[in-house]
Amino acid sequence: MKKFIETISNIWKIEELRQRILFTLGFLLIFRLGTYVVIPGVDALALEQANKESQQGGLLALIDIFAGGAFSRASIFGLGIMPYISASIILQLLTMALPYFQRLQRDGESGRKKINQYTRYLTVAITAMQATGYLATQVVIKDGVVPDISSWWWIQSVLVLVAGTIFVMWLGEKITDKGIGNGISLIIMIGIIARLPFALFSELDSRYNQDNGGLIMFLVEMAVLMVVVIFCILMVQGTRRIPVHFAKRIVGNKQYGGNRNFIPLKVNAAGVMPIIFAQAIMLIPITLVGFAADQSSAFVRTFSNHYGFWYNFVEALLIVVFTYFYTAITINPTTMADELKRNEGFIPGVKPGKKTAEHIDQIMSRITLPGSLMLAGIAALPAVVIHFGVSNEFAQFFGGTSILILVGVVLDTLQQIESYLLMRHYDGLMKSGRIKGRTSTGMQAAY
Repeated sequence: MKKFIETISNIWKIEELRQRILFTLGFLLIFRLGTYVVIPGVDALALEQANKESQQGGLLALIDIFAGGAFSRASIFGLGIMPYISASIILQLLTMALPYFQRLQRDGESGRKKINQYTRYLTVAITAMQATGYLATQVVIKDGVVPDISSWWWIQSVLVLVAGTIFVMWLGEKITDKGIGNGISLIIMIGIIARLPFALFSELDSRYNQDNGGLIMFLVEMAVLMVVVIFCILMVQGTRRIPVHFAKRIVGNKQYGGNRNFIPLKVNAAGVMPIIFAQAIMLIPITLVGFAADQSSAFVRTFSNHYGFWYNFVEALLIVVFTYFYTAITINPTTMADELKRNEGFIPGVKPGKKTAEHIDQIMSRITLPGSLMLAGIAALPAVVIHFGVSNEFAQFFGGTSILILVGVVLDTLQQIESYLLMRHYDGLMKSGRIKGRTSTGMQAAY
């Protein structure tokens, strides 16, 4: 405890770090307050009552978690940061596929600013389309929620939602520039954490007041949750290091190169994107079937149960496929091999060029399989714990996208704080060793 208090004191002594932390907390507070501001013309009490009568799940529940509950409350931040994330993913894929965007990426700072500009324009277009669908399917369709539906209400509501998403995007960028940590990731994380206390107390109340295992079972749940968090930390930080040697060069009286390094290939290079893609795909057939007259078929019953075996089995297969796909488009072994050859580096026992690319690709394929299986297992954990009496809301924190985002963002933020401490010759956050976030030392896995 004394060590912890001393570390907090050291953090507060560094003026720049103190200002960045306060700046970050202030902007996150603005975001949380905005999630409770309802769109003009919407009856908040009627919407709350309608939400209690119809429990939403699947991708809609995931979006609501990312938005910190703003999605279900029809807030001005109802769509949250998800449109910006969607636009970023699309631009990232275009960068891999189209030569024009590849040239922009190679142009350095000017190219990056151009890509960011395109991302913002695409965010506005995506938000406008999603806002219309959101109002039609989540707000207007519920009786009594919008007393006066007019053309002007539609226009102003879409504009409010677009402005809300742009403002949240601006908050995230400002946190990244002047705060601590990645702003977009922190906004998502704070939305997830905001729902954790309610889920925790609800689960405690259900265990304590009902014949549902009592406090002993609740303590067992906490122990299992701790094990899951530790496992996620190991998976997020797990890397396969490929040793690299650099040729020795003598220029004049100075020696260059001749050192040894490594390429850190992550076991989970795709992050949480495979889970998000798989959940989106799983929602499509049910959405299409929802327009059909027959709602009692075996297909509808099977894939409407998000905690059933076949639903989770198919989702697990999709996660494995998308993990390989996303890893393939984000990590290019040929580019890495060319970069090594250009810098006169080589992997011991492997010829430079094509053989090096094949070697890296082979290792990447081998470590991606266990990584994809672990992702599939984490995604299926809520369906497993639900059969042991855990409530639906609290089960979401045992796995899936939520726990991975929490672990990854916390590790990255703590790593930045530790960097400030070490630069000022203070002890780090750990007694021994250092926090190894998702940006390992050594050569980066993506060039």
